[in-house]
Amino acid sequence: MSTPFEHERLIAELAVQRASLLTKRVLADIDKGALDKSDRTPVTVADFGAQALMIGAIHHNFPEDSFIGEETATALRENGQLRDRVWNLVSTTHLQEKELDQRLGNIGSAEEMMDTIDLGNHPGGRKGRIWILDPIDGTATFMRNQQYAVCLALIVDGEQKVGVIGCPNLDLSTGKISEENADNMGNGQMLSAVKGQGAAIRPLGNAGLQPSKPIQRREDISADPTALDFVESGGSKSVDLDFHQKVAEKLGAPWPGTNMWSSQMRYIAMAVGGGDIMLRFYSKKGHKSYVWDHAGGFLIFEESGGKVTDLDGKPIDFGAGRRFENNSEMVAAPENAQPRILQLVNEMIGA
Repeated sequence: MSTPFEHERLIAELAVQRASLLTKRVLADIDKGALDKSDRTPVTVADFGAQALMIGAIHHNFPEDSFIGEETATALRENGQLRDRVWNLVSTTHLQEKELDQRLGNIGSAEEMMDTIDLGNHPGGRKGRIWILDPIDGTATFMRNQQYAVCLALIVDGEQKVGVIGCPNLDLSTGKISEENADNMGNGQMLSAVKGQGAAIRPLGNAGLQPSKPIQRREDISADPTALDFVESGGSKSVDLDFHQKVAEKLGAPWPGTNMWSSQMRYIAMAVGGGDIMLRFYSKKGHKSYVWDHAGGFLIFEESGGKVTDLDGKPIDFGAGRRFENNSEMVAAPENAQPRILQLVNEMIGA
């Protein structure tokens, strides 16, 4: 007897695995094909190619579904050389098991590839099935061959139902995630979850899916504050690191903790890499995060025993559009401990 969203999870896992293989191919190139977007964040040929492959696979299997993706094909339509390089990647990246690869469909031309990428322009909302994807979360660290994530999630009527995160450089042999400890010889790991069914992890491969094992749920964080690990993006100028540090000092926790640039990889760190607390307080008041920086990894963290709310204790609203229009700051920690951290943060703000 099948379980809810079993088929969606399988197709999403295969799609992420194939897209992750494309990103590893680009990592092997000296020239990553990078350019700057209007918001001054970098994008590479791997971002465009991975988005095309993931949307193409999902659209082939679920043609009535909609998509929110980070990238658009505008730059490819304006730059033929860039378009041709992305098309070469997309048209030649396949799973080694031909039958499985065919289940994901094929994109027939460069023009179809660009149209597929632009399917990600949906505005979002509370009705229907919407896939949210970030082809590479952490492009800056991807370009340095550090940690990054290939992200895909299904939202149904505004609620996360399926999340799959490919972590092609994730090496857990030391028991702790770090930017420097990258799996450069292998394909990394993939984590996935379905709402209410727990989370799992498996090695990324190049053909069929590797065997998975469940991620053990975390019940609480350590009672010893010196053992707490804050998961941060130490190089970010958009978050209020000074406030985050004050919270750590108030708890008596060491600072800094685990430093991870990718938003999605911070959720993964808390799910499997020993991280305990993540705060998202922004330098600019009223900042609203994009949903693709959180969808998928957020669900995996929840299904591994985590809880995330905004400063008012409200759930994070994935049905508000392409950004979290109804939430700003976030407080994340294991479920049994998150209310204590939230209370402390509010007390510090009100002091």
